Amino acid sequence: MSLCHNEFAGPDGGDGGNGGHVLFQATLNVNSLSHLSSIIKGEDGEKGFPKNCFGRNGNPMIVEVPYGTTFKDENNKLVADLSSAEASVFIAARGGSGGKGNRFFATSENQSPEVAEYGAEGETITYVVEISTMAHIGLVGFPNAGKSTLLQAISRARPKVASYPFTTLKPHVGMVLYDDLEQISVADVPGLIEDAHKNRGLGISFLKHIERCVCLLFVIDLSSPDPIFQLQTLISELKHYNPSLIERPSIVLANKMDLKEAREKYVDFVKEVGKEVVVVPISAKHGLNLKELLARIRTFYDQETDKLKKKHAESKTKQTELDLLTWTR
Repeated sequence: MSLCHNEFAGPDGGDGGNGGHVLFQATLNVNSLSHLSSIIKGEDGEKGFPKNCFGRNGNPMIVEVPYGTTFKDENNKLVADLSSAEASVFIAARGGSGGKGNRFFATSENQSPEVAEYGAEGETITYVVEISTMAHIGLVGFPNAGKSTLLQAISRARPKVASYPFTTLKPHVGMVLYDDLEQISVADVPGLIEDAHKNRGLGISFLKHIERCVCLLFVIDLSSPDPIFQLQTLISELKHYNPSLIERPSIVLANKMDLKEAREKYVDFVKEVGKEVVVVPISAKHGLNLKELLARIRTFYDQETDKLKKKHAESKTKQTELDLLTWTR
């Protein structure tokens, strides 16, 4: 209350400001969650001041995360999935509302209240934050097709390599570093066998890993008795599990071209696969044709990134138009 110049002055305590929200925004500026701290807080609102001056609202805490980031509550229930430009912002916790100054409580019976209100506490919520997209590129193939050897050849990852099936029992992710310092993640996932969608072999757990990759590389052992059967089986299993997986960008890698049996089958394999399918002959063990493969991987990555940027820009334009429409009304 202002009493220093006028003893009959009424209450003039302003309201406090609202606390800032905590928001997560999907962006192309980051590619991991390593920058997140375990506790994230919004800015406190400012207290009210005399002469009916309201306190300033706290600024929201906006945290950038990669596209594909998911948020689950303590019961492991999915709360938000920032996997597209249309759904790129998640309000994780709302700030508390500011308290009322004593001016708010003035009535005809009590024109000089000596009471004010504390602000409300903001939300405190615990989330499990994960990246649903495990890697940009996923290596898909039968056991012993050479996926782990290929990952070793193009990155610094060191998955176990052996001559028996199911050497890889859990995914391994390697980072491919390009001359412009762009990094692309490549995942070596456990081998797939026929009827995996019925949970044979590593089954559904394998297919879930594939679902988290943006682009797919089908690694085919061309020295095997029937390489076409391998490719057809891989495509069939993905279709049975999730038909949308077949629509993702993909390349067929004819591996083990250092072997005579593979070279003899290559021409017939390409003819049977068809001209619409991109087939790249490689030898992961001896490094044959890996430069062409890396160039194609980079092309895939740039195309998908451009699509995401375009969608993000269109989403921002629509939001701006909506804001202007709301403002004019």
